[in-house]
Amino acid sequence: MNRAAYDSIVSDWDDARTQLSVHERRLLEQTLEPAEPGSAILDLGCGSGRPIGEYLLGRGFLLTGIDQSPRMLELARQRLPRGQWVECSLEAFTPQGRYGATVAWDSLFHIPREHHMTIFKRVRNVLRSGSRFALTVGGSEHAAFTDTMFGQQFFYDSHPPDKAIALLGEAGFEITHSEFLDLPTSGRDKGRFAIIASAA
Repeated sequence: MNRAAYDSIVSDWDDARTQLSVHERRLLEQTLEPAEPGSAILDLGCGSGRPIGEYLLGRGFLLTGIDQSPRMLELARQRLPRGQWVECSLEAFTPQGRYGATVAWDSLFHIPREHHMTIFKRVRNVLRSGSRFALTVGGSEHAAFTDTMFGQQFFYDSHPPDKAIALLGEAGFEITHSEFLDLPTSGRDKGRFAIIASAA
């Protein structure tokens, strides 16, 4: 939502995101299980390309990364020239072709929730049957809010897990796996929930 804010945190973000966590690696491996070797993968909200894009390219997949931050994408192109890096907001992006998997990791909850169903449908339209979509959503019901990250204000909004799962079902997905990565607390932390959905 705030392109300038994302551009301004490139160095801090890149320093913080150097490698996959154990949970992220496990969930990505599960997401990629049905994907044919060398198939195309779509990363929605790819940031600087590290660590998810780096991991996917290292596995021999073709990668298209989408992000609205020119500076994030500049770093991704420098580091990972084999990837295709596209500057666009996720709510405006309409993918073309066919993909073996799609990832939207910690990106959807920076977009107003009224756009999420449209994104789910667009992803389903370009996934082969049986291919998987890995995403994170907020872990609880909460109105849209802003919070600070690396000294900048960022927007957050999300359907709660049960609603996101229902919408994915309406969009043509079957849920393969879901789990809390961070439980909601009574304070500012609204939680974080991971979903792997299979194209029906």
